[in-house]
This record gives sequence, structure tokens and C-alpha cells, in this order.
Amino acid sequence: MSVHAMTAPPSLDLGALMRSRRAARKPKMTQEALATALGYSKSWVCRVEGGQIVPQIETLLHIAAVLDIPPDDLITAAHPLGRDPVQDPQTLGSGVTTAATVTAGDHAKEDAVRRRGFLTGAAGLGAVMVTGSPATATARPPADPAAALEEGLFRPPAVGPVPLGQLDRALHRARMDFRHARYQALGTELPLLLAAADTTRDHLTGHAREQACTLAAYAYSLAGELASKMHSEAVWVAADRALAAGRASGQPAPIGEAARMLSVAMRRAGRHHQAADLLVHTDRQLADDSTEQALAVRAAMLLTCGYTVAHYGDRTAALNMVDEAESIGQRLRYGPGLEQVTIQATREQCASFRLSVFNKLGTPDEAVPVVRRANPNRFPTAERRARFHTDAARMWHQIGNDTRTFAALRAVEHEAPEEARRPSVKALTADLLYSSTNLPGLREFAARTGVHS
Repeated sequence: MSVHAMTAPPSLDLGALMRSRRAARKPKMTQEALATALGYSKSWVCRVEGGQIVPQIETLLHIAAVLDIPPDDLITAAHPLGRDPVQDPQTLGSGVTTAATVTAGDHAKEDAVRRRGFLTGAAGLGAVMVTGSPATATARPPADPAAALEEGLFRPPAVGPVPLGQLDRALHRARMDFRHARYQALGTELPLLLAAADTTRDHLTGHAREQACTLAAYAYSLAGELASKMHSEAVWVAADRALAAGRASGQPAPIGEAARMLSVAMRRAGRHHQAADLLVHTDRQLADDSTEQALAVRAAMLLTCGYTVAHYGDRTAALNMVDEAESIGQRLRYGPGLEQVTIQATREQCASFRLSVFNKLGTPDEAVPVVRRANPNRFPTAERRARFHTDAARMWHQIGNDTRTFAALRAVEHEAPEEARRPSVKALTADLLYSSTNLPGLREFAARTGVHS
């Protein structure tokens, strides 16, 4: 353990602790150097050390990372027992809590360096915490979410271990970004989350390590979902790591979710029979687990498997698997306890998979009643609603109804604009654009979603 990582004297307040750690560094770190490392101004650091500003949790964790202070020590120094800091109305949402008045001009200057907020809302695990890099924390999301994810998978950022509770909340926030189809933000955030999950489990043993492996498995499965959305070959890497972490966790649910993700990678590579075999084998492994989580994962695997076998024309098996998944889903009450499962076997979700199966079987006419009966508002997330409208667009496109195809594509954009920029959706838009049909607004839609005429 380095001298800088030793427990801080409990008598030090926040400013004194920061000053002492700056002085202890070799060479001594100035306020200006600390400000540069944090992405703030020197005057801001002066106010923090002078007791005028008490930063919020994510900023404190950034300071802890830069000065090599145990986070708990710094947080305790900032919020000693009996102190109830009051947040100045001018700084609500800006990342600081003030013990004195901060001018609007000061707020405007400081706000520019705190705009990125991935895991800010996850109560402590932020980009600034795990990297100590203000550039990572403040950078705008890249145009290509897959590029950032691939960079993170193959060249992960250097991070430190974090408490499991914070890791769990960070994963929840990332999952919410996926469900709201915020893929650019997610592509930026996931590398930090994945690196933190890996480092955390490597520093733990026993039951705590198994918990960390579970979180890592779900995080890598989520990375696989994003890679699949973007048609990135990184889906193989993410799915493989998810399965390895799931097996290390000893828990059936993360294993099942990871296996489902790996089957998606296999299916995209044209290995349809192998993908189906993997899902069937994993389903048998979960058959003796009657927990709701295991049942929910089994239902998700059945839906994925049904769509997979439709790729090689097994209509009966495909529809039977969707029916079985719906039967399981009727016995479950989907809620916070089952949020780890990406695909939920609700009535609407199962209808959406029937639509996908009919499309893949080349019988879109059979899917028309499914679309007409479905209520998109009952889908649980923007991502799932957009997926339904995408499959509806494919159905109408196969039938040859360009007007309804375009209406479905516009519904995709309405629900989740970033879904409309996915490669498969852009390909569908391009097909429509280059057809003989002259649909009002189509060229503008194509331009907005990145399809060029």
C-alpha cells in the first residue's frame, strides 16, 4: 500500500485533507495542477479547500482518484456527522453543493466541465471516478457507439475497484440508457463500467467475488446487446466475456442471459443450428431452477431461440417456443427484481417475436393481424417499442406497402431517434428511398437518419 493510500486522520476536514495530500505528493501538487487534473479552475479548488464549496459525490470521487485518497475518507471529511450541507439553488444539477453563495457567473464557468453525467445518477461510480480523467468525463459521445465500445473492449481504461453497491447502480443506469435507446451515451459509458467490473471482481474473494462476477456478466451481456445493435463483431468478445463471468458467478440467470447473447452472435454469423443448440442446452441447465429470475431468463432464451430456428425454416418449433415463452411469462410479475433480463416475455413482447418469426419465415401476411392487434404503448421500453415498429416496417416492406413501411419507420424515429440510425434500419430506409415510390418527407427522414441519396 502506498503512503498516499493510508487512512486519513479523522480530524482533517475536506480542505485540510486535500492540502495535506497535495503536499505529500512528489513533487508537491499545486492548486493549479490539481485544478487542471480535475477539469476545474484554480479558484474553484481554492473555494473547496477554503470550505466555501462542498462538491457532490461524483466530484469527490474524482478528487479521491487524483489525490489517491480512500473515497470513504474524503466523503467523511466532506460530510462529517452532524453536518447537513444546504445546496444552493443556483447550483442544483451542476455538480456542487455550496456552503457559501456562488455567483451565477461562477456557476456558468464551472458548469461546462460537468456536462457528462453517465454514472453521476448512479450514486458514485462515474467516469471521473474510475479514470481520474476529466477528458473522459466531459467528452461528447462519439458518432459511432460501436467504435467507443470496441476501443473499451480491446484497450480498457485503467480503473480501480469500486463498492459493489455503486457498481450495481452504475449497471442499472447503463441498462436504463439501453432501454431508452441512448446508444451514443451507452457506447461511451460501457468501457468504464466493464473495466470497473473486471477490476472490482479481481480484488474480491468468496461471495463478494461471485456477486461482482454476476454484475460483470450482466454488464458484458449489455455490451453484447449494444454491439449487436450496431452490427459490430465485438458482440463475440462481449458475449464470450459475459459467459465466462456468468459461469464464475455460479448463478444460472447471468449464465442464461450470457448464453442468449452468445447465440445472437452465432446467429448473426450464420451459425443458426449451433445457436439454437446452445440455447436448448442452456435451457436444460436452468430447468431445475424455479426462481423467477431463472424462469424469466428461460423465457427470454425461448423467444430468441424461436426467432433463431425460423432462420432455417422450422416454423413449428419457432412458434411453439414463442408459445412456451408466453406461458412462462404469464406466471411472472416483471418488475425491479427482473430488470437484468433484457427481453421480457410479456404478451406484447411475445407478439413482437411472432411478428419477427413470420417475417423471417417469409410469410408477412400472417404477421398483419399480429401488428393490428398489438398496442405499442404496452411495450415496457422505448427500445422495445422501436424494435416492434422496425419489424412492422419489415413486414409492410415485404408486402410491398411503401406508405405503411414509411409510417412504421417514422414511428421508430418517434420512439427512439437513435434506433432509426441503426445499420439495419438505415438499410430498410435506403431500400425505400431508392424505390420508385415518391413519399413526402422520405428524403428528409433519410437525411436525418444518416441515409444519403
